[in-house]
Amino acid sequence: MKSPRFYYCQCAQSNARTFSPLKSLLPDHIAPELTYLETKWASLVSFGITVDLLKEVLPINASLCAESVRNHLHKSARRLEAELGEEQLFFVETRQSTRAALPVPEGPITVGIDGGYVRCRDNGQSHFEVVVGKSIPQDRPDRYLGLVQTHDAKPRRRLHELLKDQGWQENQCVTFMTDGGDSVRDLAWHMAPASEHILDWFHITMRLTVIGQYVKGLNHVNPKDGEQIGRLLRQIKGYLWNGNLHEGKIVIEDLTCDLEEVETSYASIKALRKAAAEFQTYIENNADMIPNYAERRRYGERVSTGFVESTVNAVVGKRFGKKQQMRWSKSGAHLLLQTRTRALDGTLRQKFEQWYPGMKCETQDPAFDKLAA
Repeated sequence: MKSPRFYYCQCAQSNARTFSPLKSLLPDHIAPELTYLETKWASLVSFGITVDLLKEVLPINASLCAESVRNHLHKSARRLEAELGEEQLFFVETRQSTRAALPVPEGPITVGIDGGYVRCRDNGQSHFEVVVGKSIPQDRPDRYLGLVQTHDAKPRRRLHELLKDQGWQENQCVTFMTDGGDSVRDLAWHMAPASEHILDWFHITMRLTVIGQYVKGLNHVNPKDGEQIGRLLRQIKGYLWNGNLHEGKIVIEDLTCDLEEVETSYASIKALRKAAAEFQTYIENNADMIPNYAERRRYGERVSTGFVESTVNAVVGKRFGKKQQMRWSKSGAHLLLQTRTRALDGTLRQKFEQWYPGMKCETQDPAFDKLAA
């Protein structure tokens, strides 16, 4: 677009001699609608494919390149970052008496948080962890969360604002489900006063399955010992499933002791002992997050973060990995996660309409639709 400049009148009090009317309309030197398309499409597919799509559907000259699209996306993501408040350790802002006077909240919210890994661009580090989450209210649309915790200065504030956007209030129950890792567990701790923290059953069974695979190998060398260890594993799984943590810890202790006393030529016995010891530490560290899974299942409540496993694949795998050769900086991955999560849960358009009210679509008169039909 041509952007002519005009001289100010001599009677005008201005330090500048000239001005551009177009710049006052488009201060970012790009139409907000185009910025939105670049941001959304680049959040879903690669920067290069985004350029090809834009050139296919819009009369855009050859100067548009993948780097320009990436810079525009980063600018939008930084604007999202600037809207976040200050980071806090605790977000309980009211007293118990004040929370008791709040109106009856909507249904409970379930938040699942897990981690994934992205190839790193920096030398000396092959991968870094990204944290991905999904918030599922009972009566509102789902929302996604994504961040690089080693880069993000406001991870807890980010989660808090996501819950607030979903209508959460301080007397509303929130269930946080994690894999028990320090990075994801610390993110959700002390986030809501009426909250419960649950260790994902899937990650418990996954560790037991690994131990069980070693035990199958032990069965071929020492059938008697293998049968005994296998029986202990079944007992552990049953106790933990029914929330009997006391008995479960006792059997886990028996398991590790029996493995130390086994005399065998089994080649993977050291790996089996190590896996059992790590499982014992894992359960002890997350003992306060182990409920009665059987009871939760009977009442139709979630016991696993299977929905988050698919979220990790949708948010991280399909854009940052999955046979793609691109490596990422922590800041670049973090900024892309902010726009990608909004593109996936459908809130990116709302945010652009908030920034640029002129982008809002006018509601068409139903009578006109009826007449057109």
